[in-house]
Amino acid sequence: MDVRVPPSNAAKARLHETSSQLGASPHQQSRWRKFLSYYRPHLPLLVADLLCAILVAATAVALPLCANYLTTHLASLAEGREAIELILAMGAVMLLILAIQVVAIYFVDYRGHVMGARIEAAVRQELFEHCQKLSFSFYDRQRTGQLMSRITDDSLWLGELFHHGPEDLAIGLLKYLGALAVLIYIDPLLAGLIALLTPPAVLYALHFNRRMGLALDRSKQEIAAVNERVEDSLSGIRVVQSFGNETLERDRFVDHNQRFLDSRADGYRSEAWFSVGTETFAQLITILVIVAGAWRITSGALTVPEMLTFLLCVAVLVDPVQRLANFVRLWQEGYTGFKRAMDLLEIGPEIVDRPNAVDMPEPKGHIKFEDVSFGYTQDAPVLHHLGLEVKAGEFVALVGPSGVGKSTLCALIPRFYDVSTGAILIDGTDIRDVTLSSLRRHVGLVQQDVYLFSGTVAENLRYGRPDASHEDIVAAARAANAHAFISALPLGYDTDIGQRGVRLSGGQKQRLTIARAFLKNPPILIFDEATSALDNESERAVQQALLSLAKGRTTIVIAHRLSTVRHADRIVVLTGDGIAEEGTHDQLMAGNGVYAGLHTVQASI
Repeated sequence: MDVRVPPSNAAKARLHETSSQLGASPHQQSRWRKFLSYYRPHLPLLVADLLCAILVAATAVALPLCANYLTTHLASLAEGREAIELILAMGAVMLLILAIQVVAIYFVDYRGHVMGARIEAAVRQELFEHCQKLSFSFYDRQRTGQLMSRITDDSLWLGELFHHGPEDLAIGLLKYLGALAVLIYIDPLLAGLIALLTPPAVLYALHFNRRMGLALDRSKQEIAAVNERVEDSLSGIRVVQSFGNETLERDRFVDHNQRFLDSRADGYRSEAWFSVGTETFAQLITILVIVAGAWRITSGALTVPEMLTFLLCVAVLVDPVQRLANFVRLWQEGYTGFKRAMDLLEIGPEIVDRPNAVDMPEPKGHIKFEDVSFGYTQDAPVLHHLGLEVKAGEFVALVGPSGVGKSTLCALIPRFYDVSTGAILIDGTDIRDVTLSSLRRHVGLVQQDVYLFSGTVAENLRYGRPDASHEDIVAAARAANAHAFISALPLGYDTDIGQRGVRLSGGQKQRLTIARAFLKNPPILIFDEATSALDNESERAVQQALLSLAKGRTTIVIAHRLSTVRHADRIVVLTGDGIAEEGTHDQLMAGNGVYAGLHTVQASI
């Protein structure tokens, strides 16, 4: 089995440093194409958003020009009717420009945000759907809190970047170039002095931009750890309180919360230096214009109306600086989240359909393990060259000590994991030659780890067959000895059972999962400790239902309670060395081997 080991943080840092030195790698270029591809479904809206951004920039530059025209021409007009007409005409023009600006800003803020929200939703949907495809081995190595942070927090900031990024760049660049063009037209020398301040300001911004990026990446990792701690502690709140470990959980959370706070403080420090620099740049330009402009007026190279226009254009120049600061913040938040999202999307499922895989027809249920070896890691094999055959319609029980691979063996049948060597055949066909969906459609599994979803009883049962009628649900519940307690619930089958079924007892939850498998009605059934949480009375009822359901279909049952499998057609005893013995209950008891020893030990408890 090909076990993927994720690269260490140090290795990732070296890779990133090398890529930065060599320029954009093919991998980075691929990510850029992926980033831009999210705009494709929204191109008309993006174009309209950018056109409105151009209008915002154009109207911002047009207003100082109107002021310049008005002040310049007023000086040449005598007081009276002509002056009033000019003032009113320019006032009307400026109001019209303002109206255009208001409409453009409204469109950018509203429709642009809608576009960003749609892209955000698309990214979140893509991440969720991708996580649904990833194999069990991926989740063996990952933590739920970390994945939740990527799907929710990262995609939220990514949506902001997709919205504000293009418009902030467009408005900022056009405003800067437009205002600078006006300044050059009025006084090239003074405009050149202002332009000379731009490169140092850009270098300063890039430096603290990099520092903000590093701090933000650390912050995202730390908040993911906080989410993980919260999810873990609240999901296990009953265990926490039963052991009186509220103080321990509080201290653990304090540690994670403090690390997140420290990471945010580092980010805010860099952000503060960035803000100070951009604000200082804006004020330096203002001071430069006032001092140098006054000197130019005294020398006759600049008029007072031109000085007024200069000051108004400087105010226009300040906005691009502020937009740059906002864009840098959004870029760090959004693109860092995008990289984390891509890291997840680029992890492919280890269990996939072969190129020529076909849908599995309704199987008879003959299962054969041919020389199967498997381990969760390469250096720790669980199964060694195992050979086992289960006939169609046979009821086989797997028993043995914990850790010998009983659950693992059953997890290989629906291909939750792939064998390292050998093959598993169903009706003579290698299960790797059929599609995963069709294979798992024909395999029903009740796992040792009972899991129910938030929602009603009926919704959880219908998970086994979404199109099942109410009568089908009731029949499955009766078969699992669950109908009586369901009917006693406040709203019967419409009762909300809470997250993970917290409002039900352990035995009730177990019976619902069994009923869910009954409703699926597959030709191959696997029960992994399916009666472990039941009391003796419920266990006997479920055993009868299980025996009834097992008729005519292949059934594999894993059980530590040997009383649940004594009626099996065949009992297979697994040990660390493989299959130790197999036969019926009576045969194995008569053989006085491993099974008889296990049975004697349980009987004495």
